[in-house]
Amino acid sequence: MTRLTINHVTRYVYDTKVKRSHNEARMTPVSDDQQLVLTAELAVKPGTAHIHNYVDYFGTRVADFDVPARHSVLEVRSSAEVEVHRRSVDPDAVGLSWEHLGSPQHQDSYAEYLVPTRLTTPGEALRAVAAEVREGADSPAAAVKEVFRRIREQVTYESGVTGVHTDADAVWADGRGVCQDLAHVSVAVLRHLGIPARYVSGYLHPDDSAGIGVTVAGESHAWVEWWDREWIAYDPTNHKYLDDLHVKVGHGRDYKDVPPLKGVVTGGGGTQALEVTVEVTRTA
Repeated sequence: MTRLTINHVTRYVYDTKVKRSHNEARMTPVSDDQQLVLTAELAVKPGTAHIHNYVDYFGTRVADFDVPARHSVLEVRSSAEVEVHRRSVDPDAVGLSWEHLGSPQHQDSYAEYLVPTRLTTPGEALRAVAAEVREGADSPAAAVKEVFRRIREQVTYESGVTGVHTDADAVWADGRGVCQDLAHVSVAVLRHLGIPARYVSGYLHPDDSAGIGVTVAGESHAWVEWWDREWIAYDPTNHKYLDDLHVKVGHGRDYKDVPPLKGVVTGGGGTQALEVTVEVTRTA
């Protein structure tokens, strides 16, 4: 078990004051069977913001807020303390059969995680990868291992070469991307194989050598979960199953279902500067 404190601050600075803005923040971790949120708070500046909290269709905690007054700075600060207790994963477990995955009942139960989205629709190259993997895999579990092996060989982590609208095909062709891109490629191939897969948004404490009480620069992170009798999580960026340094915020079909912050402004704005910081402290 690991206990982590996470402070995530997003700050927009506008050239000219905006008349008002409406936003949604998905920055608060979720409690599930492998992590427990002990405390959580989300604060917005200006203080005139009206915040409405709810849980969306996919189970992610959302702070929906409107800033009705003119403002040149918007700051959203999420603070949480989370206990994480990941279960170990047996990489050699066989799990479900291809026949079970192909059954109408199973496909109906997990339909939303089998249908490709714009960001996860495989083109010719990724469909060919899926076909090769399927031909050599006697079980879905074996196929999943092979998919991640191929992604590790093909796609290198590199920041600044993609954006939030970059799709899985473009990432595979270029061979470079960030965590959300690696997650999109994973989801695209797994779904084409008939394996339910979902995109996960969260946080990562990047330094397992940092001692108790040491604050480090953390990361907003993304990984993937697939269904094989249960949802199993894997981090294709770091090429490993999740450990206690991963904290989940939410999941969906792709990035668009779980962006940390999105919104619209009315009047003014112009060029905007974006500042994002994530600090993580291990407290136990």
